[in-house]
Amino acid sequence: MPLPIRYLKAPPTTYVLQYKRGRLRREGAGLAFFYWVRTSVLVGVPVGSKDLPFAFQEATADFQTVTVQGQLTYRVVDPKRLAALLDYSLDARGQHASEDPDKLDERLLAILQTRVRSQLAGRDLRASLAATESLGGEVHASLRGAEEVKTLGLEVLGLQILGVRPTPEAARALEAETREALQRRSDEAIYARRRAAVEEERKIKESELETEKAVEEKRRLIRETQMQADIAIEMQRAALIDQRVENERKDADAKAHAIRVVVAPLAELDWRKLMLLVPQGDARQSIAMAFQELAANAQRIGELNMSPDLLRSLLGK
Repeated sequence: MPLPIRYLKAPPTTYVLQYKRGRLRREGAGLAFFYWVRTSVLVGVPVGSKDLPFAFQEATADFQTVTVQGQLTYRVVDPKRLAALLDYSLDARGQHASEDPDKLDERLLAILQTRVRSQLAGRDLRASLAATESLGGEVHASLRGAEEVKTLGLEVLGLQILGVRPTPEAARALEAETREALQRRSDEAIYARRRAAVEEERKIKESELETEKAVEEKRRLIRETQMQADIAIEMQRAALIDQRVENERKDADAKAHAIRVVVAPLAELDWRKLMLLVPQGDARQSIAMAFQELAANAQRIGELNMSPDLLRSLLGK
């Protein structure tokens, strides 16, 4: 029959409590000692940090189901309190004699799920999907101050929300909606680029028209200046012609006056006498005038005979 004496050597991450006849005899982490089996009860509470992965479904403010995945890290800071609430007693093999240690994770997950549900209740689907980091920070802060966690003697070291995923149907709907929104943005960008191009082309056309207008204005001013110059030249030319005509008229009047002054004394003389005053007169002319005089006085003369020799001499050179 084996002796009822056992030896316990606990790791540093296990807090051991030895009760003997209902009284606490020793406690601490990493203890090693012999104990009497028949009168001793050993309790081993893990005090090292533990990672607790989780994944559960919750509803958002717009009644959409999402799956929240992450990891919770915690440790036991008050093993005596936890040992008073749950059975962490050890059997002869050094294993936990009950299933209470496994219930700790369930209780902690229930507290975590309650906090996550309260946070998602104020967010719609889009806000929940976009607020993974902020959601983790808010839930972590809520857990650190939760009275339920302190009652169990636990400390929450960290909380990471790895993802908030919608259902496949909601994901496809969001993808379609996002795709349509991106397409609309692309179309708006194309339209905006086209409007900008049209606006730039309009500005270029307006600039060209303004340039043409300015050029035409310059040309008009040049034509008006040229016309004014031509008008001035024509006016000067007209004034010159008028002056020339006036000068010629005056010259003609002067010459006419001079002729009248010269001819006036001779106006009362007989033309016959004037003909006699012409120097170097032609004999034939004189004879012609004589015959003209004779013809004028033909009634008084009666008959006039002319010899052929006289006619020949008159018609000859």
